[in-house]
Amino acid sequence: MHLKAIAVGNDIATRRTTLSAALLAMLPTTGRTQGAEWPARPVRILLAYPPGGSTDVLARALAERLQAAFPGSGFVVENRPGGAAVVGTQAAATAAPDGYTLALGNNQTHAANAAMVRGLPYRPVEDFAPIGRLAAVHHALVVPAGSPARTLAELAARGRGGGALTYASSSVGSASHVIAESFVRREGLAATHVPYRGGAQATADTVAGVVDFFVSTWPQVAALVREGRLRCLGIGAPRRLADLPDAPTFAEAGAPYMAVDAWFGLFAPAGSPAAVVSRLSDALPRILAEPDFAARLAGLGFQPAPLPAAEFAAFQRAEVARWEELVALTGIRLEG
Repeated sequence: MHLKAIAVGNDIATRRTTLSAALLAMLPTTGRTQGAEWPARPVRILLAYPPGGSTDVLARALAERLQAAFPGSGFVVENRPGGAAVVGTQAAATAAPDGYTLALGNNQTHAANAAMVRGLPYRPVEDFAPIGRLAAVHHALVVPAGSPARTLAELAARGRGGGALTYASSSVGSASHVIAESFVRREGLAATHVPYRGGAQATADTVAGVVDFFVSTWPQVAALVREGRLRCLGIGAPRRLADLPDAPTFAEAGAPYMAVDAWFGLFAPAGSPAAVVSRLSDALPRILAEPDFAARLAGLGFQPAPLPAAEFAAFQRAEVARWEELVALTGIRLEG
């Protein structure tokens, strides 16, 4: 009886040891899946804009550096344009939160749309885990090189007395649209909005003289201004650019309200593995500090503006409030 009890006790102990070992063996696998061995397959970076624009340029440059920082299966930019950047952003918001879908968002997708789009099918704050802010860029108002307007005041005078102006935007409800419309309303101009599907075609038609002016992110038009194919009547920088001393700031041109910067950041769907979010957040400042990468951004007109996850989350909430004020001023609202 005594020996039987010992045998049973040993059997129980053996089963417990085996079960414990099995459970412990599972824990490293989970950790590797969510952290140390990520990425084990390609990571998508969803972009709610078409190829060719400045946001697309930034996304692809970032994907290259992330690939170098996290060798493995690669980072692939997937363009999902449409619907004031709602289509691609909604796709990111509803993607599986497994660390294999990211979103490169900006002031439109993750701030302005919260105020502007009725029935927005995603929540810019609640549906995402902010990873980090990457960069900021100024907006500029440009006109065709052959435009008779050489100053912002001359452009405004044409809109008050010489018939309706036409202005391009990168899409309905974009920052490009809102800033231009604030100029039209504050200055009392007659103007017709001509929306495009992205900044590349809007820029091309401005160069061709199809429209009278375009409020663009500076990277989209910088080279064309330097080449003399576009004329810059104002830029949202705090001071004139060293390599473009003839272009006034919006404040100098009498329109300080137009100095609204665009910003860009990396997000993951809410609920994504914390280990993956943390690793990416830690990597972004190092990538932005790399001399080659920083020089590449500067050449495109981007200003590195790193913010870690927690600070970026607070910044995003403040930007949502700011864009509520801008949308109220212009009256631009969209249906989701």
